[in-house]
Amino acid sequence: MAELSIPVLFVLVLFGLVGGIGITAVGPGGVLPTIGLFALTGLSPAEVAGTAIVTHVATGALGAAAYTRSGQLREPETRRTALILAGSAFVGTPIGVWTNTFVSPRAFGPVLGLFVAAVAALVWFRERRGPATTRSHPPALLPAGLGFSVALAAGIVGIGGPMLAVPLLVALGVPALESLASAQAQSIVIAGVGTLGYLVHGAIDWPLAALVGIPELAGVLLGWQIAHALPTRSLKKLLIVTLFALAPYLVLHG
Repeated sequence: MAELSIPVLFVLVLFGLVGGIGITAVGPGGVLPTIGLFALTGLSPAEVAGTAIVTHVATGALGAAAYTRSGQLREPETRRTALILAGSAFVGTPIGVWTNTFVSPRAFGPVLGLFVAAVAALVWFRERRGPATTRSHPPALLPAGLGFSVALAAGIVGIGGPMLAVPLLVALGVPALESLASAQAQSIVIAGVGTLGYLVHGAIDWPLAALVGIPELAGVLLGWQIAHALPTRSLKKLLIVTLFALAPYLVLHG
């Protein structure tokens, strides 16, 4: 692990905790550890993505276990969507990891910034549009294409998948809690395959992964409780504002 000051280490812990809350409470949130690692360390793009994505192996497993306990992943339609998303991730994630090797340090900032802005816009559009009139799981072809696209993007920048999969599934009419549950299952595959890919390239900083990943796990449990107990509208608004504010910095930081 690179020599980092105590305040920087503390901020990275906060990025992990808040990112974990976002993963299970609203979906978007998993990009926050990636942002922290990129902005506060001297890691290369591959090391940023590899170190961030390895943390999502445990968060995805914990999130999936939590939503199995609360019943969402026991529902047949939700399990079907989750399996389709996970299956397509086996194809999309390696392509994303391979694509990352062509992204220069100068280009990674703008790529990440545009990605963050796009996610913020997607969440904002979903909130502005309001709930879908029909609440059901789409035909298999739609989640398969969605899962591949999400896994491709996740492999490039080092996220677990829920930050993209959840708002897209909700936009297709899948209920919020079922979308969150399905995305956790996909996250296990994205993170597992992505970790193997970045491990081959020697692009994982394990001490930093632990520093960010442990508080991220605590955030996952807290976010799951928030999703079931409290209205998440205010949390979503805060996330939108935060992502829009960070996007220009990431572009310029690159």
